[in-house]
Amino acid sequence: MPVKIPASLPAVDMLLRENIFVMDNHRADAQDIRPLRIVILNLMPLKIVTETDLLRLLSNSPLQIELDLIVPSGHTSRNTPQEHLDAFYKEFDNIRNNNYDGMIITGAPVEHLDFNQVDYWNELTDIFDWAYTHVTSTLHICWAAVAALHYRYGIPKRMLDKKRFGVFATQQVDNNHNPLFRGFDDIFYVPNSRHCEVFREDIEKEKALTLLSYSDDCGVHIAMARGGRDFYILGHSEYAPYTLDTEYRRDLALGLPIEPPLNYYRDDNPDNEPIVRWRSHGNLLFSNWLNYFVYQLTPYDLNKIR
Repeated sequence: MPVKIPASLPAVDMLLRENIFVMDNHRADAQDIRPLRIVILNLMPLKIVTETDLLRLLSNSPLQIELDLIVPSGHTSRNTPQEHLDAFYKEFDNIRNNNYDGMIITGAPVEHLDFNQVDYWNELTDIFDWAYTHVTSTLHICWAAVAALHYRYGIPKRMLDKKRFGVFATQQVDNNHNPLFRGFDDIFYVPNSRHCEVFREDIEKEKALTLLSYSDDCGVHIAMARGGRDFYILGHSEYAPYTLDTEYRRDLALGLPIEPPLNYYRDDNPDNEPIVRWRSHGNLLFSNWLNYFVYQLTPYDLNKIR
C-alpha cells in the first residue's frame, strides 16, 4: 500500500532502502482515488522509530493511505526533536472534526503509573470516546490496549513481577477463523516487552469482548470488540529485528534488572544475532486489518461513520 507521507519524513529513506513502496504527496495527489485515511496517536518516546515500524507494515497493499500523526497536547517529548514534532505532528484538537478509516494508538512506557497519574490521561480518554464514532476500526497496542480495556470495560491492569520480554509462541483461540488471522500458521510468534497484562478470565467475563489469540507463555494477545471496530493487542508485531536488542542493552547500561529476551537470540545467547520469526505474521496482521476491517467496512463517505 503506497503511503502518502511527506518526502522529508525520516522513515522514507529507510523504507526505500528496504524496497518498500512509499509515495510522496505530489505523486499521490495525481492518483484519482480516495485514499484510506489513517491516524496514528504516537505515545512512544522514540517517535521516529515507531513511525518507521508502523509505516513498514502499512505499506504492503495496492491501496493508498493518507496518514496523520498526532501527539497529546501539552505533553513534552524528551526523546524526539521538537523540529520533527513541529514538522510532522498535529495535536488532537487539530483533527477532532475529522473522520478516519482507521486509527492506531501505540503503547507508552507508563505502565508503572496509575492511569490517572498519566499526564495526558484525560485527553486520551477523550480520544477513546472520539474514536468510537469517528473511526471505522482502531488498533490499540500494548499499554494503549490495557488502558482502553480498563477505561471502556473496567478490565484491571495486572502488574507483572518482572518484565515480559522476548518472542512468544501464540495461537488463535478455539480455531475461531477470524479474518484478522487469514494466512496465519497454527502457531505464530509475537515480540513482547511490557510490565503489565490483563487476565484471560477478565476478558472472557466481558460479553462485549471476544478473545482472539492467546499465548501459554505470555497470556492474552488480541481481544476484539464491536465486530472488529476495536482491537486490543498486547504485543509488538511491528517491531524491527533489533528493537528488543536495543531495549535489552539500554536497560543493562542503566543498571536495571533485565534478563535477555526469550526466544530471540540465536541459541539464546545475547552475543549472537536475533532470529526474526515474527515478520511474516506482522505483515499479515496489518494487511488483514486494513483489508477486512478498514477497507471492506468503511463507508466511501467518511461523514457516514457513526
